[in-house]
Amino acid sequence: MKLYVDHYCEIADMLAQWTTEQFYGFDQITIESGATYVVGRVQLRDNAEQIRRIVNEKIARVVFSNPAEGSETFVQHLRLYGVEDLVLSGQLPVIVGGAVPDTYPHMLHEHFLTQPFRYKENCAAADRVQEIFDKKHKPYRFLFLNGRSRPHRRALINEFEQRGLLAQALWTNLDAHAGPVHLLPPEYEVEQFQPHMDTSKQGFVKNQLFNNLWGEIYIRSEPYIDTYFSVVTETVFDYPHSFRTEKIAKPLTQGHPWIAVANAGFYRDMRNLGFQTFSHVIDESFDSIDNGADRIARIAAVVDDLCHQDMLQLLAECESVCKYNQQHLRTVSHKWQQELPARFLDFLTKHP
Repeated sequence: MKLYVDHYCEIADMLAQWTTEQFYGFDQITIESGATYVVGRVQLRDNAEQIRRIVNEKIARVVFSNPAEGSETFVQHLRLYGVEDLVLSGQLPVIVGGAVPDTYPHMLHEHFLTQPFRYKENCAAADRVQEIFDKKHKPYRFLFLNGRSRPHRRALINEFEQRGLLAQALWTNLDAHAGPVHLLPPEYEVEQFQPHMDTSKQGFVKNQLFNNLWGEIYIRSEPYIDTYFSVVTETVFDYPHSFRTEKIAKPLTQGHPWIAVANAGFYRDMRNLGFQTFSHVIDESFDSIDNGADRIARIAAVVDDLCHQDMLQLLAECESVCKYNQQHLRTVSHKWQQELPARFLDFLTKHP
């Protein structure tokens, strides 16, 4: 099989052993009859009509790989680029990072859960996990990181503010659409991004803060050591399909207790991946609440209740789960990367 892979398709490095050649511009290569081409989001966006013609005329096989997106956003992109019909008909197989309806023939790759341990800085931070449980007097109750403004994040920030919980949190808001920009104190931010911290800026300041890099993936130990648990506001909340991003991957990597603000069923899906949750100490019944407003209200109440409990006892009762999840993530992230080429080839045989 002749396999040509877009350098920016998110899985190019894992397909290297089977790749005939990588490319950077789909419109700059000569299409070889019968070959297979893996294209990322930008190449699909910029060459949608050419790809449609190639697929319809059966000149070559094209696979759309965008595991950096999942669930709701992924489906929106298919519609925006005008290729949803090709996907639904099985003519354009897709690789996605979050669950989507079964009507879309797809291969799921947990892109974000495979990323943290690929950074040496994060591996060093993970080695400090015991400090989380050894430090007895912490200046903050919980870690609460928010980037882009989304309705569920705005709602939870408001709930926490009304309950007086933000004063007990180490938290961020990187988008003025959700309220005033709020950054981490400099001593908690990753060192390379400290020079870019400026609370006077307006709008969505994440790109300015991280100097247009993927800054969210980096882990600094101190925010986790100085808090008892994380409140993780995931990307997907109202859509009924889970999408796990670097937001949940970071407390898993660091060995930190967490509460996930995500779609109903998120906890169920995490357990199906082999992770453990904290139902023995934290009320996780909100995971089965379908109504978003009710789910937010219940999560806020759970966090409020935790903040009035014995935090050291909470940590002690969560320690074994946290360390299990950290090791499980190490194991499965490596396994998923190693298995991807074989899964990809099997996927192709099922979608010729």
